[in-house]
Amino acid sequence: MIHVSGRWAAAPTRDDPAVRRSAARTSARTAARLSGGRARTVSPVPRRALAAVLTACAAVVLALAGPATPAAAHPFGPPPTARISAEGAQVQLVWKASADDWVLLGEALGAFDNPTGDEDFATLTGEQKLQRSRKLHSYLLDRIGVSQRGAPCRGALVVPQHLLDNGVDFTFACPRPVDDVDVRLTALTDLNAAYRTMLSAAHATPARTLVTSDHTTQRLDFATGDATGGAPATALATSGIAAVLAAGGLFALLRRPRRTRKATT
Repeated sequence: MIHVSGRWAAAPTRDDPAVRRSAARTSARTAARLSGGRARTVSPVPRRALAAVLTACAAVVLALAGPATPAAAHPFGPPPTARISAEGAQVQLVWKASADDWVLLGEALGAFDNPTGDEDFATLTGEQKLQRSRKLHSYLLDRIGVSQRGAPCRGALVVPQHLLDNGVDFTFACPRPVDDVDVRLTALTDLNAAYRTMLSAAHATPARTLVTSDHTTQRLDFATGDATGGAPATALATSGIAAVLAAGGLFALLRRPRRTRKATT
């Protein structure tokens, strides 16, 4: 059970076939994009083998975690996460997404395209192309925001070198010291309404909630928040295991520069 749109939602069954089908469909495209080139420029990875590995990893996580939560029903794998904290009049938010999510977003924004024909661009990895994309910066600032009593908090964004590991860092400057704020998370929902984001807050109520396309804004109360802050340790550990097992191989491909296979004679 998890808090969604002001209510507790029932968890789906653990053998949801949609997750497994989606992982198999997107794995090949993700590997090609994040390695910095087309599918033929990277070492071939058999789709069936990769799908089998992902399925096996999912089975291990399910065995450890028990019945799946709604987050596990995310159509492209582990859902994006947003971790938020506040100090004084400043709010810090870290947003993370899986490799498949970054590929989908990068393709939609044209982050992997090279319209100017820059030769150096072709040597960049997919992660580096995302980091340098101005459209990505603008998109995230437009789709993720914080407001205080109806007044928007001024946002700034830093996309680190290793965005897969570290996520992207937002800083929001609010008009007055933070007691309660409204957090808006609509990144990726414009591309697929099934996207969900797991929002966890340090020293705020609710400490953990699921933001969906039908429930895009969540009010957080830092004045009466949970002193422990965030989700239960077991839930967070399970989520981390799922992300590492399901996407670890794709992370490596993301950081691999483009390689051209030599012709054989």
